Amino acid sequence: MAHPKRRISKQRRNKRRTHDKIVPKVIAKCSNCGAAVQYHTVCPVCGYYRGKLAIEKAVVA
Repeated sequence: MAHPKRRISKQRRNKRRTHDKIVPKVIAKCSNCGAAVQYHTVCPVCGYYRGKLAIEKAVVA
């Protein structure tokens, strides 16, 4: 395995890693039922995605 010719400084290493941080999840409101939903996912409460029924939910009575 090859060895680096020069030591990589802390600043250069950290600049490379700036995009590796954990991004917080963005929460939106469901347009159908108003529940809190993560972006680009089907609503776990009503099963709608972008105004259309995506998953048939069983009605508990």
